[in-house]
Amino acid sequence: MELTTLVNKFHDIFHTSATPRVFFAPGRINLIGEHTDYNGGHVFPAAISFGTYALALPRHDKKLRFYSDNFPDKGIIEVSLDELDYKKEDDWTNYPKGMVYYFLKEGFAIEHGFDVLFSGNIPNGAGLSSSASIELATGVLLEGLYSINLDRVRMIQIGQMVENHYIGVNSGIMDQFAIGMGKTDHAMLLDCDTLQFEYAPIILENHDIIIINTNKRRELAASKYNERRSECEQALADLQNELSIRSLGELTPDQFEQHKTLINDPIHQRRAKHAVYENARTLEALQKLKAGELEAFGELVNQSHISLRDDYEVTGVELDTIAETAWQQKGVLGSRMTGAGFGGCAIAIVEKSETETFKHNILEDYKTKIGYEPTFYVAAIGDGAKELNIEEDFT
Repeated sequence: MELTTLVNKFHDIFHTSATPRVFFAPGRINLIGEHTDYNGGHVFPAAISFGTYALALPRHDKKLRFYSDNFPDKGIIEVSLDELDYKKEDDWTNYPKGMVYYFLKEGFAIEHGFDVLFSGNIPNGAGLSSSASIELATGVLLEGLYSINLDRVRMIQIGQMVENHYIGVNSGIMDQFAIGMGKTDHAMLLDCDTLQFEYAPIILENHDIIIINTNKRRELAASKYNERRSECEQALADLQNELSIRSLGELTPDQFEQHKTLINDPIHQRRAKHAVYENARTLEALQKLKAGELEAFGELVNQSHISLRDDYEVTGVELDTIAETAWQQKGVLGSRMTGAGFGGCAIAIVEKSETETFKHNILEDYKTKIGYEPTFYVAAIGDGAKELNIEEDFT
């Protein structure tokens, strides 16, 4: 969609002729390192070219007026700067509201409201972090409209606070970090415990990153997510009876094998095994990519899915069908689920010459086994959250 189309829509919705400022925050994929973030391990995410646009103008009163191109039936949702508590009836606007709420708690002067039109091209419910994208788009919007100078890592932490404390989803910091710190043609190795990170160039000249949406809706707040987190916390508590560790991410696979019998429940033991081994795969993946060993990296991607399927049990028949079919296709380096699981998306790294054949074969196999079609997106790795030049077009 062209920028002029959205600007015209902003004018129509908010009955103004003034030109809004435009902000953007991407979605993210995680190449490897899943369900490690809240276990003190490493992840390897990248910002993608799909994301959330926010067109905004300041107001002279205390009204915040929100409109989403993605939920036009909701119309304009209006709140006051004086009443920013979470309200279920405020629906999707709780994400930007939460950002304003915490910016005010940080002591920033936001004395007047704004009108904002959000427009996202991230598939809703697909697990590519549309909520974190809205949060960071709001963060850079608040920076821009109110001349706020905020450390980017602190903004990222505020986004996580919105999820954890305002919305009530017990999620880690990876999504906000990847979206806030993304860099074109680079992924990042991130230690979710220390927030130390390192950019790694992704040289995929002859390959596409294909995102495959199962089109099975998933909600991150679902009980299974919190259940897995609780299982890992119990496994860690069992290990801490004899080991001086703060997180599962501190253990190597060898150390885990030596001490796994400390974990009383066999299910908890499998959950911890995934967290430990997946963290090790993530560190190895960085080295393989730095060395240009794409095939070895692809095999680590495959092993990640197997672990998520067998030890963590978060994949399900839809994601398994895509990954297992992808492994049999010509030109596929690797494929796995990405995100929290229970539906959502898988990713595959595929030779450009085989992309169309790959999509055809996956679609046919998936439709036969699942009964409906998946959706495919070819993603570029892009920049993190920022204000856009008004002349730029949307892709």
